[in-house]
Amino acid sequence: MSKYTCPMHLDVASDHPGNCPKCHMKLVRANDKSSLNKMAISATLHCLTGCAIGEVLGLIVGTVLGWGNIETVILATVLAFIFGFGLSTLPLMQTGLGFFAALSIVAVADTLSIATMEIVDNLVMLIIPGAMDARLIDPLFWLSMALALTVAYFVALPVNRHLLAKGRGHALTMKHHKNHNHGISPLLFSLIGFFVGGLLVSLAISLYK
Repeated sequence: MSKYTCPMHLDVASDHPGNCPKCHMKLVRANDKSSLNKMAISATLHCLTGCAIGEVLGLIVGTVLGWGNIETVILATVLAFIFGFGLSTLPLMQTGLGFFAALSIVAVADTLSIATMEIVDNLVMLIIPGAMDARLIDPLFWLSMALALTVAYFVALPVNRHLLAKGRGHALTMKHHKNHNHGISPLLFSLIGFFVGGLLVSLAISLYK
């Protein structure tokens, strides 16, 4: 008979499917890597959403204020951490945790993932000619940002998977959610729509110049 275990608590074992008695997550078959992969994808997309919001806002502000690349990158990175931590802290507070308790858990859980994304994302943006100087009405801005975030996602994905397998990283926040959803959040869909809309508008402006 197949054994079932909790992805977050490997010491939990059962002969039948059900929920983990510790965190209430759905038990999976032992040695089933698909569940771990799904959680890694979910955790990476979650961090990516916060990073993307911060990055876009940072580049917009930096461009509007006429800042140099260094100042803009610093602002974008700071905002990425703020939004990345915020998107994980608020749900934890809804479980009953205080602000500082939730923030401390998130800081330990997501710092490495967000830092990895930010390093890769900013490097890609700096490498692409003209990306840092592109305006919102330039298709290059949206295409460069989309490429940078995509590369950052694929670099951070194995990092998150490794942390989850060790019971670290985003696993620390999942333990506080009784029913963790591995799907893509509505916020991410909104972000994708924002990127697509921005690109289409910039292309329209470029065509009618």
